[in-house]
Amino acid sequence: MKTKLKSTVEVDDSAIIFDNVTFIGRCKVGANAIIYPFSIIIDSEIGANCTIFCSVVENSHISNCVSIGPFAHIRPDCSIESGCRIGNFVEIKNSVIGKNTKISHLAYVGDASVGENCNIGCGAIFVNYDGMKKNHTVVGDSCFIGSNCNIIAPIRLADYTYICAGTTVTSDSQENDFIIGRVRPITKANRAKKYWEGA
Repeated sequence: MKTKLKSTVEVDDSAIIFDNVTFIGRCKVGANAIIYPFSIIIDSEIGANCTIFCSVVENSHISNCVSIGPFAHIRPDCSIESGCRIGNFVEIKNSVIGKNTKISHLAYVGDASVGENCNIGCGAIFVNYDGMKKNHTVVGDSCFIGSNCNIIAPIRLADYTYICAGTTVTSDSQENDFIIGRVRPITKANRAKKYWEGA
């Protein structure tokens, strides 16, 4: 289906909009941006040189040179600063993501302010809801959050914090902290066969 542009949608002449893209409400697309099929853009601004691939952007501002998707969901009230990579199956809600930060796959970032030049690993979850209210997370610049980490809000992570994969973080960090919270595995030799046999 050919993409139809309503009067509320402003697209730079150099931008490329593929078929089967849906625009809803007031939208703006900057120079040399590329929006691939099956993307949905709702009341949002997409900056210059951005790429949106099979993703949803709602009520948000996307700065220049940002790559989103495939299958990412930028929910309302987000600001994604220039040079960011928001990858496969990433969900972001009510958050600011600083310049050149990478959230490449399978992560949830909600109610957060994330600094510049951070890396948020696969399976990282910003745990923003405590069952009664939403809580805020602040992440400084140049932080590394490893795969399968839980960041329990409210919390502040200082610049250059390094969080090892598999760690649940419940308290604030200081600059340059190295945080590891894994439970060591217990290996029982020759037990697998007995387990499968119901022993």
